[in-house]
Amino acid sequence: MTNIPNLTEDGAAVSSADRVVLAYSGGVDTTACIPYLKQELGCKFVVAMAADLGQGDELEPIREKALLAGADVAVVVDAKERFVREFGFPAIQANALYDAHYPLSSALGRPLIGELLVDTAHEYGCGAVAHGCTGKGNDQVRLDLAATLLDPNLTILAPARLWDFSRAETIAYSEKFGIPSHVTKEKPWAIDLNILGRNVEAGLIEDLQWEPTEEVWSLTTSVEETPDRPAYVSIEFAEGMPTTIDGETLSPLLLMTRLNALAGTHGIGRVDMIENRVVGLKSRELYEVPGMHLLIQAHRELENLVLPADVLAHKATVDSTYAKLIYDGLWYGPLKRALDAFIRDTQQFVTGEIKLKLFKGTSTIVGRTAPKAMYRPELVTYGAESTFNQKSAEGFIDIFGLSSRVWSQTHG
Repeated sequence: MTNIPNLTEDGAAVSSADRVVLAYSGGVDTTACIPYLKQELGCKFVVAMAADLGQGDELEPIREKALLAGADVAVVVDAKERFVREFGFPAIQANALYDAHYPLSSALGRPLIGELLVDTAHEYGCGAVAHGCTGKGNDQVRLDLAATLLDPNLTILAPARLWDFSRAETIAYSEKFGIPSHVTKEKPWAIDLNILGRNVEAGLIEDLQWEPTEEVWSLTTSVEETPDRPAYVSIEFAEGMPTTIDGETLSPLLLMTRLNALAGTHGIGRVDMIENRVVGLKSRELYEVPGMHLLIQAHRELENLVLPADVLAHKATVDSTYAKLIYDGLWYGPLKRALDAFIRDTQQFVTGEIKLKLFKGTSTIVGRTAPKAMYRPELVTYGAESTFNQKSAEGFIDIFGLSSRVWSQTHG
């Protein structure tokens, strides 16, 4: 049977370069990749692998579509829970925002897809992995690097970097091999969706003077249509990981789903930004990240409550570097692993609860509590119960300002 990999006597799959596993989404490009891999690149065995990251699609029809397009095997991997727990939540611990705006919802999916490609390649004895990314985007970098860093012996094939097809020509190429016609009307924009957020790009969005209309958005309500009364939500963290909403302990996937719906209803989490792509291009991108917006905002506030100022200052630089590594596709690189160790250490006491008020597109911190909070009322109060020794301040100021006073005296 063609769907069984070659096996050695001990049952291990034998890798072969003419066997390839393709990251498959069911779209025009990845569907055309299947005949292209076989007819143009000489691959004899193609596995189509679709990763379920919570995009909401029914993936069985996508799996069947891959088989119809000529894949020898088509598999769907349910990775939703793992995606949130092992990729989304660590990014929250790092307050990972690319250019201080984007919580990296799409970027975080790529290292997991890359890892699943490698795992599937090993399972089916494939010596190559493939994807349908073009040469202009970030995803080609992320998937190539994930595969290379996890298994440098694998060959990487990227048909969309090789062919010179327009969208219509890509469809025609598929039809030439008996693949049923796709809808040929060009979408006004391209969409990438997973449980962490939604990315919209291309089409009218490329016009920097164009104000996005409401049809662009899906996860968030326009401010004009949001409820006229605020909502309140309390989020609990344990060692930097979100665990509870309003007193109810939830799985990572359900917690993310709940916050997406709640924050989206109140118009929270829209991002319209200019990005600097890894390949050097500037692009305009729209994102909807309602749940991630709330979680990062709440996590940062909790860190501010429990971590000393010098750790917070240094962690801010680490967080920025961490976000850039995710954006650039270096999730499995050595620097990311080293930064993970620092972040894990800082999260030991990031346990507590943050309450937010959601209203008309904004979220505001209205309550904070933590067992290890460094906020001490008896020190900061101006009441009679204050324990702060104000007499120490004069000596502190004298030493603290010494260098500046000397400079002023010698350069004044």
